[in-house]
Amino acid sequence: MATSKRALLLVVLVGVTLTAQTQPRHATNLMMLVAQSGYFHGRPVTVVGDIKVEDSGALKISAEGSSLPMLAKNGAAEGLSEVRGEFWDLGRMNADDPRLHGYDLKRAMGIDPEGAWPHAGTALALVLTATQAATTPTAPSIRNIVLYPSRYLDQTVTVVGQFSGRNLLGDLPDTPAQSRYDFVLRSADAAIWVTNLRPKGRDFDLPLDARSNTNRWLEVTGRVQQRRGLQWIDGQQGIIKLASPPSLTTDDTQKTTSAPAPPPEVVFSAPIEDDIDVSPASSVRLQFSRDIDPTTLRTHIHVTDVTNTPDGAASAAPPIEFTFQYVPGTRVLELKFPAPLDPQHTIKVELLDEILGTDKQPLVPWVLRFTTGS
Repeated sequence: MATSKRALLLVVLVGVTLTAQTQPRHATNLMMLVAQSGYFHGRPVTVVGDIKVEDSGALKISAEGSSLPMLAKNGAAEGLSEVRGEFWDLGRMNADDPRLHGYDLKRAMGIDPEGAWPHAGTALALVLTATQAATTPTAPSIRNIVLYPSRYLDQTVTVVGQFSGRNLLGDLPDTPAQSRYDFVLRSADAAIWVTNLRPKGRDFDLPLDARSNTNRWLEVTGRVQQRRGLQWIDGQQGIIKLASPPSLTTDDTQKTTSAPAPPPEVVFSAPIEDDIDVSPASSVRLQFSRDIDPTTLRTHIHVTDVTNTPDGAASAAPPIEFTFQYVPGTRVLELKFPAPLDPQHTIKVELLDEILGTDKQPLVPWVLRFTTGS
């Protein structure tokens, strides 16, 4: 299978990793992992799927119409399982990354470590830490909806969750962008958007961008919807009211403890890093993991032609004029050039850490290089 044509996904069973121990775990589903691979790269996740042993002895996990190969050093039991692990996008790693040691990438994923390394988004891996038998959910909850989305799709549900405003805690990679009042509810290790329903009721009116309100709990009723692996509750003509935190086990309490929101970062770009033969008439499109303050963009984006510029001589690279448009609903930034770029030139796009999220956290600095075609 050519990794440049489509994403190759792999599930690998290993011991607990340091990263998995230090980051909060996200309950999600296979569809969302594929659709939002940039966001989930390096994050501990929990998914539910049916594990099967193929005639060849290979393992496969399937869920919600998606099916992924699965590699387990010590095998894995067949059946519906809740699987914990860490998600990798190998294109965002280096071939000599020590975490890859011990894996036959050529046999398992068609990747030759001595050959061309895959681009971001083309070779995805779920490195598993544990599996346990999954139980059929008996009632709707935020976690159950995220793990078993088809079970609740188009159904009216009532859930209780911790208010997270306009994704202020960075729980989700994308937004459904259904209304001006869309907000996130979180519970345990899961989160979901609520759309078309203002967080306002008797004795409360919660601003979407105020972190001081993320200790409030709400009960919401609406219909479950889904697109590109992302689930949300459509609250049109729904019910919303203040609620108390549900009774939690010690483990659940640890999961719901509000961790500091991660800084915003770029999770997708077109062209991609080191892309070649890009049309000189193309624009550059990218997506952020969290909402950005658009007033901080204007002077903190640099586009230069580095074709004949030695490394370390960035100041000598001629700048390239551009205009930009940022769409808050999708967190997409597009750069357009007034004239076609020079053919067969290398272009560098830089986003500086003076760009801020809506909660004033600085962007993780980001650089993109690509080469135009003839």
